[in-house]
Amino acid sequence: MITAQALAAQPRWQQSWRDAVRDPRELLRLLDLTDLAASLSDAAAAQFPLRVPRGFVAKMRRGDPRDPLLRQVLPVIDEERIVAGFALDAVGDDDARGATGVIHKYEGRALLVATGSCAVHCRYCFRRHFPYAEETAAARHWHAALDYLRADAGIEEVLLSGGDPLSLSTAKLTEFTDALAGIHHVRRLRIHTRLPVVLPERVDAELLAWLRKLPQQVVIVIHANHANEFDAEVDAALDALRAAGATLLNQSVLLRGVNDNADDLAALSLRLFDAGVLPYYLHQLDRVSGAAHFEVDDDAARSLHAALMARLPGYLVPRLVREVAGEPNKTIL
Repeated sequence: MITAQALAAQPRWQQSWRDAVRDPRELLRLLDLTDLAASLSDAAAAQFPLRVPRGFVAKMRRGDPRDPLLRQVLPVIDEERIVAGFALDAVGDDDARGATGVIHKYEGRALLVATGSCAVHCRYCFRRHFPYAEETAAARHWHAALDYLRADAGIEEVLLSGGDPLSLSTAKLTEFTDALAGIHHVRRLRIHTRLPVVLPERVDAELLAWLRKLPQQVVIVIHANHANEFDAEVDAALDALRAAGATLLNQSVLLRGVNDNADDLAALSLRLFDAGVLPYYLHQLDRVSGAAHFEVDDDAARSLHAALMARLPGYLVPRLVREVAGEPNKTIL
């Protein structure tokens, strides 16, 4: 039993994590959108449960069924459609496993699926069907992953992904990076995380102290799809990460009904730069089962990207890419 004293001793971010909204109908009540209940899919929510921090819910527009943040997290009947070309493993992760929790697709870098946990469950997530119970790098004190990295001197960059690696405690992350420091051919650590955007409380003093001590170059790739995901607390978290020595990039996904117009994409790039983050990738949707209703066709995607190039300076235009299973790099569209 977890006592009240133990709960009080937890970091603020863990308390916010525990308090996340998990019931789709509660989410609709909070937003005065109970009329949308008929569009919910209990089957989709059972397979891939709703989870969304209340701070992220607070950024959603009350009474707006088309809110771009709501659309990213609400489990709807469209997810039940069986669509040709959409699969459980959309990007070939299964064939690229190198060790428990290690995915090795690209020369010079390896990705660690650190954990299956995430603060928010995005409905388009390409790993929504991933077998996390058997495949997390943090299991058994990271031993299998670390052994794999030691054995391949060609790996210069390690990517921590998931789930979300920052859902792990800072002590657990330290356990990994203390061991990684002894693998001298690893020069860069890249952390892919949504938490600074959806749960900015995670960027606390303990995490920042950990970052400042890392011997590797640190790149943090956040994930934001719409300018409305930002507020003063997110800005402060990103400022703190940058002050701790991290280079900040953003990757987003082109999503129908969320950001599939030039105005929203341009606003996102400008808002990112205001927060000290460079746009990096604009991904075409990974074709994972349950996400077909988010897809934007390639011709429309290219037109939107051309509109961004005409409107924004080059450093604010993310590369439009698709991940193709088996290819040695992302495919530029």
